[in-house]
Amino acid sequence: MRYSVVLEEGERRLAVVDGGRFAILGPDFADLRAVLVSPGAEEAMRRRVSLAEADWRPLESARFAQPFARPGKIVCLGLNYRDHALEGGYAVPDYPALFLRTATSLLAAGAPIVAPAVSEKLDFEAELLVIVGQGGRRIAEADALRHVFGYACFNDASIRDFQRKTHQWTPGKNFDGTGAIGPVVVTADELPAGASGLAIRCRLNGTTVQDANTADMLVSVPRAIAIISEFMTLEPGDMIAMGTPQGVGHARNPPLWMRPGDDVEVEIERIGILRNPIVAEDSAAVPRAS
Repeated sequence: MRYSVVLEEGERRLAVVDGGRFAILGPDFADLRAVLVSPGAEEAMRRRVSLAEADWRPLESARFAQPFARPGKIVCLGLNYRDHALEGGYAVPDYPALFLRTATSLLAAGAPIVAPAVSEKLDFEAELLVIVGQGGRRIAEADALRHVFGYACFNDASIRDFQRKTHQWTPGKNFDGTGAIGPVVVTADELPAGASGLAIRCRLNGTTVQDANTADMLVSVPRAIAIISEFMTLEPGDMIAMGTPQGVGHARNPPLWMRPGDDVEVEIERIGILRNPIVAEDSAAVPRAS
């Protein structure tokens, strides 16, 4: 199935998506978490969808929210595509570069990515996002895909000068309103195992700036889950961003930064398109969808 969380008169509502249309599943479901933690919830959703024909609306009319009102852990892989590591001047890692994002850094599809006042070096990063459905610790790689609920598009927009201020990437990866998610979460059963073999692209103002395939990831989804769960307990609703391919702005000559007035899109084959405008921090008066 394909899910979105939309805003209906200011309230979060879980919806199912079918092509270019969506149907809200009623006031009882405000979050994707309702599907993750309730046994039999997804089958109930399927039955409800079959009765929702009169409630279908054009997807283009939706105002999207993030999948979770209170996100869990957001674990991110860096340097997970060989050519991206090399373009940034890094050696190809034997162990993934791992960092965390905070909930305040996230925003929904359609909401403005905020270009901070303290830097002009706002970069794009198209990524596959994994939604954890079943938690666990020390999950075996062979069992890891059983713990995946679904996948979404992610833009790990990064402030490059702040990222390079220290050996830790935390500052450049956690500016408010820079990590865009959505608009659709596709359940794992609708995609190839580990969402491998899918085209992944980023477009800036309509021009393709990244073009790769998730089969090129150095660390696969099951391997990432096994590695991460060696040192932390994964819980339902945690998210794992699988890294970006080559073509990012800081590696270009001259560099290509996102600026206020730009539009950026992340597209992953069979998942969808994540679109966000870029606005200046001083003009970011529109509240981010929660």
